[in-house]
Parts: sequence; structure tokens; C-alpha cells
Amino acid sequence: MTSTALPAPTAAAARRAHYAAFFGEADLPDAYGLVVGNCQAESLRIVLDAPDRATVRVPPVHELTAPEVERLHEILPGAAFLVAQPVRDDYHGLPLGTRQLAAATAPRARVVTFPVIRFAGLHPFQATLRVPGVDATPPIVDYHDVRTLAAERGMGVRERLDARGVHAIARDSLAELQRREQSIDVRVSDLLEPVAVGGMRTVNHPGNAVWMPLGERVLGALSLDGAPTDPGRPLLNAVHAPLEDWALDAWALNDEPRPTWIVDGRTIDPEEVVEAHRRWYGERPAFVDAALERVARMLDVWRI
Repeated sequence: MTSTALPAPTAAAARRAHYAAFFGEADLPDAYGLVVGNCQAESLRIVLDAPDRATVRVPPVHELTAPEVERLHEILPGAAFLVAQPVRDDYHGLPLGTRQLAAATAPRARVVTFPVIRFAGLHPFQATLRVPGVDATPPIVDYHDVRTLAAERGMGVRERLDARGVHAIARDSLAELQRREQSIDVRVSDLLEPVAVGGMRTVNHPGNAVWMPLGERVLGALSLDGAPTDPGRPLLNAVHAPLEDWALDAWALNDEPRPTWIVDGRTIDPEEVVEAHRRWYGERPAFVDAALERVARMLDVWRI
């Protein structure tokens, strides 16, 4: 007997299935909430979601197309609450600004903002960068090492930092987060101290040790009863940046150092990343120049 294998779903079909309720391919729950932002928003949504406070999974704002933004505005008036990261008005030329989304909710809906979380305490060599006009991401991992960027322009930098340098970069990133929190409803910066390995997997991927208490704070700000939902698995777990011994020593942590990357469960030698990124930088000199401007304060600490 001959069997015919069913065709694998296309990426577009798989995406629509993943966000089925958002796309109208599954029923919206009663009294649903929405959590909107970058990839961090989905982790917060997971810990907020519960049988008595259902949430709808929404694609990250940087992925949304014009028809999808129209769909978002269709379902906003029915939301019992909106939790959002700060997004500027007319982001990508679309009505995706946090104020624009809040204005589309019903008068009874509760709206709470939380910050984009970045903290370099454990990864003082790492940056996430976007440069206008460069529609690409580097290969293997979408993170930039200031040492690799500096080498591309022949700048002399250290291979590692002492505790003073690590603490200086950590203070700077924490101060920037605190500055952003001044106009936001729920703060997170104090959850990043004391520095612990469970706090951040990369410079912008917090672990459950951050998401659970942040979820509790958001529930309080929304005046919703109950505790955050333990997902039973690590959140934002796909990418782990190296844990270098000198960075751990700077915080007197006893965790085992790990010089490698872990990406989707696969161990990757950092030299493989360095070589791939240097080739990528070599094809994009304008990106390198703009990136070095953006990491100038961090580079000041790293320079020899």
C-alpha cells in the first residue's frame, strides 16, 4: 500500500496557527487580555495567562504587517486589559505606538506599561543593535560583541575586564533602564540586583527569576487577583550567551563558567561566531561605523 505524506505546513501557515486567535482562526476567549511588545512580551503573557485571565498571543511588534495591525486594532476594543512595552507613535509607519494602542481600547480596559529589559551585568561585552538602512541580522546569533566590532576597525581593546570595568558597564546599563522606567507603570530594574546567573540569559533575555516577580507586579498594577502562572519551563531559553569566568568573578558568583554559546540546545564555539560576524561586518562597513558610535560608552571601558 502506498502512503502519501502530507505536505509540511508553510512558515506562514505555521505562524497563523501559532497566533490562531489573533488571526481569527480560533475563538477569542472571554474577557481576554493583550500583551504587546517585542519577544519579551510573550514571556510576560505566559506568566499572566490563567483560566480566569485568558490572554491572546500577539506577534512581536517588529513582525506586524499593515493588515495585522488592522486586526490588532479590531480586537483591542474587546480587551479587558492591555499590557505593553513603550513603542513610539507610528512605529514602522503603522499605528503601533503604545499611546495609539491604548487609545483603541475600551474605556473600561486597564492599561499598564512595562519596560524593554536590557542589562549587561553578566555580559558586559554584548550589545543588541539596529541601524537604519541595514535590513539584516548577523549570522548564528543576533548579538554583537564589542571586542569583535573594535577589532574590525583595529581598535585596541582588552580580552577581559576586571571587576571595576564589569561593574561600570552594569551600572551604565542599569541607569539607562531606570531612566526609561520613569515614564513606565511597572519597574523591573531592582529585580536585576543582586546579579545572578538565573537573571539574564543574554543581555536582553531575562530568565524566570525576573518574569515571575514581574508578572506579580503587573497583576497588582492591573488590580487582578491571583499569582503569576509558573510556566513549568524556562522562558526565553533558546539562546544563552557565554558565561565568562572573569564576569562571574566580578560578582563573586560560584556558578560554573561556560565559554560557549548555546543556541536551540546546540553548543557553539565563540570563535565560530566571531569569524562569521567578522565576515558579515566586512560586507557592511557602514553598519560597523554606526554600531561603534552606539557602543561608544561601553568601548571606553574596554579600550586599552
